[in-house]
Amino acid sequence: MGTIGHIQLGKQRITDNFIESIKNHFKNHQNLKISVLRSARENKESVKKYSEEILERLGKNYTAKIIGFTVILKKWRKAVR
Repeated sequence: MGTIGHIQLGKQRITDNFIESIKNHFKNHQNLKISVLRSARENKESVKKYSEEILERLGKNYTAKIIGFTVILKKWRKAVR
């Protein structure tokens, strides 16, 4: 079983540097928890929008699951349909 990395999404929201840091985390971890801080969210729908944008920018090898204000990303070896 792979390890889980942790990262926070703050008031700068999703930037190119944030996406690069996610990619760097996946060099050492199989799963990643992204905590959406209060300064970055208006409601639960904003968390869903963030997860969709992150998946769109990362590619097809990733899936996301939302639990509360946390997005859990998983990287797969093959592209997920």
